Amino acid sequence: MKEAITASDGSGRTVPQWEFVAMMAALMSLGALAIDGMLPALDEIARSLGVTDPNQRQLVVGLYLLASGAGCLVPGTFADRFGRRPVLLVTLGIYVTTALLCAVAPSFGALLALRCLQGFGSAGLSVLPAAIIRDRYEGDQMAKLLSTIFIVFMVVPVLAPSMGDAVLKVGSWHWVFVAMAGLAALVALWTALRLPETLHPEDVQPMEFKTVLHNLPLTLRTRTAVGYVVGSGLTFGALFGYINSAQQLIGEHFNANEAFPVIFGATASTLAVSSFTNSRIVERFGARRVSHSALCAFILISAVQVWAAHYQPHSLMLFVPLMSANLCLLGFMGANFGSIAMQPFEHTAGAASSVQSFVRMLIGAGVGIMIGQAYDDSARPMAHALLVCSILSLGLVLFSERWRLFRRPHDARKYLAMHEVH
Repeated sequence: MKEAITASDGSGRTVPQWEFVAMMAALMSLGALAIDGMLPALDEIARSLGVTDPNQRQLVVGLYLLASGAGCLVPGTFADRFGRRPVLLVTLGIYVTTALLCAVAPSFGALLALRCLQGFGSAGLSVLPAAIIRDRYEGDQMAKLLSTIFIVFMVVPVLAPSMGDAVLKVGSWHWVFVAMAGLAALVALWTALRLPETLHPEDVQPMEFKTVLHNLPLTLRTRTAVGYVVGSGLTFGALFGYINSAQQLIGEHFNANEAFPVIFGATASTLAVSSFTNSRIVERFGARRVSHSALCAFILISAVQVWAAHYQPHSLMLFVPLMSANLCLLGFMGANFGSIAMQPFEHTAGAASSVQSFVRMLIGAGVGIMIGQAYDDSARPMAHALLVCSILSLGLVLFSERWRLFRRPHDARKYLAMHEVH
């Protein structure tokens, strides 16, 4: 990890790779902070703003995810025209401003509207890091770097609930949003001072409507990408369903409200472990072999989840290791699925990352909201969703791979050219 990242715009900015990894992780982590940092505060938000339906409080998280997915179509196209840095800095400014506005929201409806605005306006936090990384890396090397970034990134879901809980011990739920804005402001300052522009001048795309129409749907016409994008949207939708209902599921169904931050953090920490392992093995075995094996194992664990939800419904000691195993396996799928899907888009990485994030997040958030709203004081809806979504994801991956799993193409460019949907 000694290679330096240099600017493509002649500014002379250079950042060592270790700092580049940390910066990309910090940017991606702000999105996770806006989700997981809210979880301990949902009860207090509901009481403070007069919410009577317990499932409605989940919308503070679910609508943020949905709006973030819808907003993903915007930043990539602008980043392909104006560069990664300026669009990223505008995104961070929106994030900070809307977080502060959420802190003074006068009603639950206003809070939900502001969360939608925050999610839509800060969608670049999930789009632009992938485009920036794709500007410099490809294939298994990109998957390795993404996995390394995910190691740092996954510290946030582990710590964010504890951070939110700590803020609530000394202040009201409003201060959770203030803390979020403060952390984002620090990341924005770091990015402004240190991040080099990575868009190559020859890859600048004109802001013409026909160019946008061509670039944005390209993922959906590329067979090797579409199955991985939609498939990861489904599996992560089941994860979002867990996040949406985690506070109710762990705190109320399993009667472990006091231990919620610790339990949630423990399950989420397995993602960091698998991301670290993936970064060490993916170049040796290939992104396809690793992620295909993880998906098959995910289906088996999900089947056990369904059994446990029906026959051991109140066993927290069984639920925690099973959920931890599911999240661990996602660590072998997320970065690898993403790098495989981005492989064909060397010259339009911004638009490709936009549409992939749009499809992934919109499917994931929609599935997550449905799972959360189906919560019935049991783990059954989530367990069934994990199994169904992972089976559908396997079918989509099989489609992208022309019904053959576990192979590692020797000539990646030739392989990808053969896999366009005609």
